[in-house]
Amino acid sequence: MTPKLIIITKYQKTASKLADWMENNIPEGLTIFSFPAAHQRLIRTTNGLERLNREIKRRTRVVSIFPNEGACLRLVSAILMETSDEWEVGRLYLNLEAR
Repeated sequence: MTPKLIIITKYQKTASKLADWMENNIPEGLTIFSFPAAHQRLIRTTNGLERLNREIKRRTRVVSIFPNEGACLRLVSAILMETSDEWEVGRLYLNLEAR
């Protein structure tokens, strides 16, 4: 019996909703371990995404009021393209050769 199955069986009678939830979500939560160890630290957090969201918020706050939705979309798209360019020429983020 796998550790996952032991835990699910333990809670099946006392907390069936929890057991059902664990059965569906534990594999997704442990997906990180299927990646190479060198990648795990980088992809387990959302720090990069949070930093990007803060940058978008900071740069759109300066404009304050957009004349229309398209203007906002153009600014955010420009920020994302700039970030993408920096990532493309910057240091290597994930070495796909790593094991």
